[in-house]
Amino acid sequence: MTYLGLDIGTSGVKAILIDRAGKALGEATAKAVEPVRPHPGWSEQNPADWWTACQSAMDALSKSHPAEMAAVRGIGLSGHMHGAVLLGQGDEVLRPCILWNDGRSAAECKEMEAAEPRLRDIAGNIAMPGFTAPKIAWVRKHEPEIYSKIAKVLLPKAYVRLLLTGEHVEEMSDAAGTLWLDVGKRDWSDALLAVTGLSRSHMPSLVEGSAPGGTLKPELAARWGMSGKILVAGGAGDNAAAACGIGAIRPGEGFVSLGTSGVLFVSNDRFRPNTAGAVHAFCHAVPSTWHQMGVILSATDSLNWLSHISGKSQPELSGAAEASFKGPGEEIFLPYLSGERTPHNNAGARGSFVGLSHLSDQARLAQAVMEGVTFAFRDCQRVLADAGTTFGRILAVGGGSKSALWLKLIATNLDTEIALPEDGDFGGALGAARLGLCAAEGADPAEVMTMPGIKQIIQPEASLRDAYTQQYARYRALYPAIEEARK
Repeated sequence: MTYLGLDIGTSGVKAILIDRAGKALGEATAKAVEPVRPHPGWSEQNPADWWTACQSAMDALSKSHPAEMAAVRGIGLSGHMHGAVLLGQGDEVLRPCILWNDGRSAAECKEMEAAEPRLRDIAGNIAMPGFTAPKIAWVRKHEPEIYSKIAKVLLPKAYVRLLLTGEHVEEMSDAAGTLWLDVGKRDWSDALLAVTGLSRSHMPSLVEGSAPGGTLKPELAARWGMSGKILVAGGAGDNAAAACGIGAIRPGEGFVSLGTSGVLFVSNDRFRPNTAGAVHAFCHAVPSTWHQMGVILSATDSLNWLSHISGKSQPELSGAAEASFKGPGEEIFLPYLSGERTPHNNAGARGSFVGLSHLSDQARLAQAVMEGVTFAFRDCQRVLADAGTTFGRILAVGGGSKSALWLKLIATNLDTEIALPEDGDFGGALGAARLGLCAAEGADPAEVMTMPGIKQIIQPEASLRDAYTQQYARYRALYPAIEEARK
C-alpha cells in the first residue's frame, strides 16, 4: 500500500508518494500562475490555477510511478492558510481568492473586535488582515454584490478537496486560521460567524486532520491509475503539515522555518493563547493537540530583497557575510518589508536599515539582514514564553537553513540547540502523506509521525551571547521609535 501527499502552495503544487514505513517513493511538482497584486498591499490568485497544477502533478506522478500510484489507499492535503475562496450556490468561484499575505482588511479587523469583544478569547488570536474572516468583512463592505451570492467559504486546500471528492470539508488546523473557530472547543463559533453575517451553513464540515475527509471521485482515480476506495484525509494547514512531516506533534517539540516567511512553531498539549504578543494559537492537525506560532512575514524574503537590489544571489550574500563575520556589526535591519505579525500585528510596519556608514558593504548589509530576521525570531520566542511555552532543541527547515551562519545566529540568540535534519523532504507534502496514511489505516499519528535523523547539531555561541543581548536591546528600541517618527 502507498499513500500520497499534496501540498498546495501559491507558487505551485507538490505531490509525494510514501510507503507504509514513510519512505519516499516518488514526487512531482507543477507550477501555478503567480499571485497578482491589483493594488498596493493586495494579493490574489485564481483558485483554478491550484487545480490545474494539482492535476499536472498527479498526471506526472501517474506516468513516472504507475505501480506505486495504483497502490494508493490514502491521500492527504496541505495548503497555504487563510485564503478566502468564495463559492456560489453551484460551487462556482465568485471572485479571485484573497490570499494570506493580503493586507487590505486592517480597518475591518478593528471593526470586528469592536463588534465582538470576546473575539480574542474565543479565537485565541488577534484579528489580523491575514486571517479569513476580515477578508469577508471587507467583501461585505466593498463588494456587496459578491457577498450576497456567497453560499460557502473555503480555504485553498478545501477547494482542491472539493474538486477531488465533491465534499465541503475542512480540518482543525486550517480552520483555526479563519478567525471563525472556537479554537479551544475545536468547533465553529456561532458568535464569530455572526460578526461577518455568516452562519454554519456557509462553512464546510469539520474533521480532524488525521481522519477521513472524503473519498476520491472514481473518474479521478481512474485517470491516475488507482482503484478501490481512496480516502482523502482532513490534512493540515501548511505549517501544521510541516510539523507532521518532521514529527513535531508532541508537547514542546517544534521547529524554526526559514522560508519566504518565518515561523517559530511549538506543539502544545492544550490551548495556550497569548493575543497580547500576537502569538498564533491554533489547533494542530492531530486530535487533542494544539500549537503556537510566532510568524514573521519576511524571513528569507528579506535576503531575497537585498539580492534583487544588489545583483548578488542569496548564497553569495550569505557566504560573504559568513566570510567576514566577527560578531554584531554597526548595522541593524528591521525585516518588516511586508509589515509584521508577531509581535507587532502591524500590516503597515516597514523595514529599515540603521547604522549605515561608508564601511557598509554588501557583506555587512547581508549580515544585518540575517541578524534582523534572527532578532524577529527572538521576539517570537519572548512572547511564546509570556504564554508559558518553553522548548528545548528545535529543528531547522526551509531554504535559509542552508546557511551555517544563520543557524549559528538563531541558536545563539534563542539560546537553544538547533538540529539540522538529514537530507530529505520533511515539508508539507510529507506531512500530508502521513495524514493520508493515518486516515486510510486508522494508524496512531504518534507512531507514524516520527522525527528524521539528525545530521548536525548547532550549539549556541556562548562567547557572543552578551554582545547579541545588547544588540537585540537596540533592535527592540528601534521599532517604537521609527513608528513614532512615521506618524
